[in-house]
Amino acid sequence: MPAGPLARIAVAHHAIASLHAPSAHRLGVATRTAASGIAITFDDGPHPEGTPAILDVLAAHGACATFFVVGEQVRRRPALLARMRAEGHGIALHGDRHLLQTRRRGRALERDYARGIAAIEDAIGIRPLRHRPPYGIYSPAGLVHARAHGLAPLLWSAWGKDWRRLSTPERIAANALQGTGARAGEAVAEGDVMLLHDADFYSSDKSHRRTAAALAIILSTLEARGLATVLVA
Repeated sequence: MPAGPLARIAVAHHAIASLHAPSAHRLGVATRTAASGIAITFDDGPHPEGTPAILDVLAAHGACATFFVVGEQVRRRPALLARMRAEGHGIALHGDRHLLQTRRRGRALERDYARGIAAIEDAIGIRPLRHRPPYGIYSPAGLVHARAHGLAPLLWSAWGKDWRRLSTPERIAANALQGTGARAGEAVAEGDVMLLHDADFYSSDKSHRRTAAALAIILSTLEARGLATVLVA
């Protein structure tokens, strides 16, 4: 779609999040995946404590996940990306800095994408193919620049709301195991994309500990339901 029409539509639906799936779909922003299974995704890392803890839980269950990483954190700990890749997980871009797109100008956003991509390439030698914006919100320019960089936008269809200060592992797991939007309250099913966080840089302190504990519950539940974890397709 040309940038002009795309921008005009995006202005009308600037808060594109998974709870507004119709708006996202009209703009060609996916909230689910074509893969046959549950795509568990983690935003905001890599984190020196949270990411290894999450990776350990995934390994214990033989599960896979996709990590939407932040460039400024990748440059601080590139070895964690190498571990993600070595253990068979997917790596995508969340941004170079964790800032709301609607408060940034187009040129700044273009630089942010370029720096974030470069951080991943420098760390592990691969170029990311997927992107999710901070806070799940694209600006018109942000969506245009994502596609110009060859990044396919992806939001989510289930989330743990694990950034909340007063949440618990049990509550995070219960939230994550049901859909959002039109499917709110329904159990997750094949094709759902689950949003969690492996870092507390931009959320409540030590939230990643609750997420790691919740992940064990989530994976055990999925196993009991016969649902596999898959990489984002």
